[in-house]
Amino acid sequence: MPWNEPGSGGRDPWSQGPGGKRPTTPDLEALIARWRARLGGGRGAAGAPLALVVAVAVLLWLLSGFYTVDEQERAVVVRCGAYARTVGPGLHWHLPPPFEHVRRVNVSAARQASVQGEMITKDQNLVDVGLTVQFRVSSITDYLFKVYSPDDTLAEVAKSALQAVIADYDVDAVLGDAQATIAAKVRDRLQQRLDDYGSGLVVTDVSLSKAEPPEAVKAAFADAIKAGQDQKVARNDAQAYAADRLPKARGDAARSIAEAQAYRDRVIAQAQGEAARFTALLQQYRKAPQLTRKRLYLETMSEIYAGIGKVLVDTDKSGVNFTVPLEPLLGAAPTTGTSATPESTPPPQDTPPPHRGEDSGRSRDRGKQ
Repeated sequence: MPWNEPGSGGRDPWSQGPGGKRPTTPDLEALIARWRARLGGGRGAAGAPLALVVAVAVLLWLLSGFYTVDEQERAVVVRCGAYARTVGPGLHWHLPPPFEHVRRVNVSAARQASVQGEMITKDQNLVDVGLTVQFRVSSITDYLFKVYSPDDTLAEVAKSALQAVIADYDVDAVLGDAQATIAAKVRDRLQQRLDDYGSGLVVTDVSLSKAEPPEAVKAAFADAIKAGQDQKVARNDAQAYAADRLPKARGDAARSIAEAQAYRDRVIAQAQGEAARFTALLQQYRKAPQLTRKRLYLETMSEIYAGIGKVLVDTDKSGVNFTVPLEPLLGAAPTTGTSATPESTPPPQDTPPPHRGEDSGRSRDRGKQ
């Protein structure tokens, strides 16, 4: 029932107990004071976890400064955007970000860059040339701080160096046997330019990956190259033939010269022997002219009759002739022709000895008579 109705006893909602006393209003200041007391009394217990959290965070931040560098790498520590130091392989520590940063670079691995384009030759022809460059990092500080984008810079410099070298050669040389020389010159020029820039790169190898004429004239160039190759083959064949024939010709010439020299020496020696024999014979003739003439005559006749068939002729006054061949009796081979015996033609006593040729003719005439 309502608190103000009869029989309610006069109690209202704020009355306390049977006495019907009204409750007092809560003291806010006292409540705030009590909470302040509680907080003040537990200040040490609540500060300990906060300090631990801060200490763990700081420790983790410091531990993040540890880093490792591989065997093939080198690292540069940058402090507030400026170069601080260079470190080698191993475990290292640096001030964690944002104070210091580490930049690693592989200095051992070979890098490669390729360039390609149409180049103008010395004789104003276009050649489609491709170049492959292999390089590595030689100085990490120069590589990171002196040149912006060193790899792209190397590609541009390589293309420029290739055009400069190609301009010194004709198209036949570029497409032919001058490619190795061109690559070597490009390498020297490229390395010199990179050193001038301070790029921190070293070129290890340069090679022409492609050298061919443009598509529009490729067929004509192919024919020209084939003709050059055929010419080279023909030249090699001719050189091989010459290399085979020349030694034989030199051998034949040397043999002919040796035979001629031997013949000359033999003729000279024979002439000298004849002259010496004639000189000795002349001395003997001066000492005994008659005896020498007779001996010469007999020797000459012996030489003449040595190759002539001999027969024995017996004549008598009745006119019957008997002919007897002497070769069967002497055991010699029969020869043709007849002649008288040496005894039938005695040599003259008071005439000088005739020449052998003249004496042979006279002996033949006597044989005929």
